[in-house]
Amino acid sequence: MSQFIDLSISQLQAGLKKSEWSAVDITQAYLDRIAKLDSKLKAYLQVTTTLALDQAKVVDRKIAQGKKLGSLYGIPVAIKDVLMTKDIFTTAASKILKNYLPPYNATAVERLLAADAIILGKTNCDEFAMGASGENSSYQITHNPWDAKRVPGGSSSGSAAAVAAAECRVSLGSDTAGSIRQPASFCGLVGVKPTYGRVSRYGLIAMASSFDTVGPLAPTVKEAAQVLQVIAGYDSCDATSQDQKVPDYVKLLEQSPKKLRLGVAREFFSPGLDNKVATIVKQALAVIQKLGHQVIEVSLPNISLGVATYYIITPAEVSANLARYDGIRYGQAVPSQNLYEFYTKTRGQFLGSEVKRRIILGTYVLSAGYYDAYYRKAVLAREAIKHDFKKVFEQVDVVLGPTTPTVAFALGEKTTDPLAMYLADINTVPANIAGIPAISIPCGLSNGLPVGLQLIGPAWSEGLLLQLSAAYETARGPLPLATVN
Repeated sequence: MSQFIDLSISQLQAGLKKSEWSAVDITQAYLDRIAKLDSKLKAYLQVTTTLALDQAKVVDRKIAQGKKLGSLYGIPVAIKDVLMTKDIFTTAASKILKNYLPPYNATAVERLLAADAIILGKTNCDEFAMGASGENSSYQITHNPWDAKRVPGGSSSGSAAAVAAAECRVSLGSDTAGSIRQPASFCGLVGVKPTYGRVSRYGLIAMASSFDTVGPLAPTVKEAAQVLQVIAGYDSCDATSQDQKVPDYVKLLEQSPKKLRLGVAREFFSPGLDNKVATIVKQALAVIQKLGHQVIEVSLPNISLGVATYYIITPAEVSANLARYDGIRYGQAVPSQNLYEFYTKTRGQFLGSEVKRRIILGTYVLSAGYYDAYYRKAVLAREAIKHDFKKVFEQVDVVLGPTTPTVAFALGEKTTDPLAMYLADINTVPANIAGIPAISIPCGLSNGLPVGLQLIGPAWSEGLLLQLSAAYETARGPLPLATVN
């Protein structure tokens, strides 16, 4: 297996072309790795062993017959359990959807399959993607491969842990407030949150429909670009999908970015930022500056409202989106004497505490007498944050800062304090509010734990962010990998 752990997508495929190994060899090695490690890490909710090996055999036959191959042929991938997978259990890590078999694939999954990727299984996550640590799953708690006593981040906890532990090469996650970038930062990975509308949300189990995005987690910038290349693009099945031309992200990485104006938002370095994290991020900024880019201090004055804004608007959307999980339209049910008892027992038994909290909060802020006091004000704050970014992008090309205020925190450290947990998203949520792209890339270690650098750009600038990230990655040099055994 060790021969595959260190090999990138391009290297794995080069070996396949030369018949140095087969897709079955690669797939079996990763399945063996999962069998060895995942009882400890708990990254996967379901491992699709038979399906994965069957898909690998198809790839091997295509290679032998000289047939055209998709761009991810033979590459083992993992899928967050909020993305529909036809005839593969999809539960959103919730007991209410236990044993749910979707009749179709999410568009992002369908595109991976069309690219000849190998699906190893479905990864754990916070229930219905509600959480910042991976501790809200109804089934199990995922552990960070760098330190099993710490969280991997959330809500794409299993997707991040699986890549970091080499239990897959790349994975798909979803990002509503930072749920790709925060676990990428905590697990030492590259995580991409695309522009809202760049990647189809069709088949993504909705949490907050005006925030949710689908994106990749990968060990390197190039591999993140290779996956994004496959899943990006217009989809008529998604009303929020935008018909924007998708650049050749991989080819863009072959070019050095032009000299850029880089904005460092002072609000990202406010009190609450760990001193060691701040130092490492500033060192990364110095490396980028040496590449010839201009660094300018900027201000995003309204992003201090980001967490409060998010936790008013998203619970409102949650209360509407999760109304369907009532035991009648979707989900398991508890037999009861009357309709009221049926609803309360079913949702009370099969939904977790964080999900209930957000449903109740969302229903409250939308209720008569409170809509104007809370929801309407949050919508205005959202527009103010969007305006801040629009104004800043008139001055600079990219905004940079720490992805998270701290490194991965200990399991159980914040579970009794929801507000402290919510504040873990303080640097990531603004990009979701504004609907713009952002990337987290590893920039160093603090006490042996990864630190992430976040790059945020204007809408549709994923190519520029990937270019700059790749240039930094090269200048930074290699970083240690997680040493889970």
